[in-house]
Amino acid sequence: MKSFNTLKGRLGEDIACKYLEKNGYKVIERNKNFSRYCEIDIIALYKRTLVFVEVKTRKNNDFGTPLEAITKTKFKNIKQGLMMYLNECTVNYENYRIDAIGITLEPEIKISHLQNIFF
Repeated sequence: MKSFNTLKGRLGEDIACKYLEKNGYKVIERNKNFSRYCEIDIIALYKRTLVFVEVKTRKNNDFGTPLEAITKTKFKNIKQGLMMYLNECTVNYENYRIDAIGITLEPEIKISHLQNIFF
């Protein structure tokens, strides 16, 4: 049986995918694993830019916003996965970036989207 956090994370990723598609992104992959430390939640194409998306979902903001949960270590792991993906990819993408999407579920669903994040 899946844990509440796993189900909440999956729900957040589903919401994020619908949000991205509604805004002109084409989702290419979900939950791409590169190592036990590196998983990219969503890889999407926006115009000619390959976008690597980290999704954080929280029930509410009682312990901070979802985006505050993205650490430098997490970002470093995403960058490492991005480079691995580009190396194994058969298409040569000149433009790429990392985005973060925060989903808060209560009291209502709120989506925050940061484009081109870096530390």
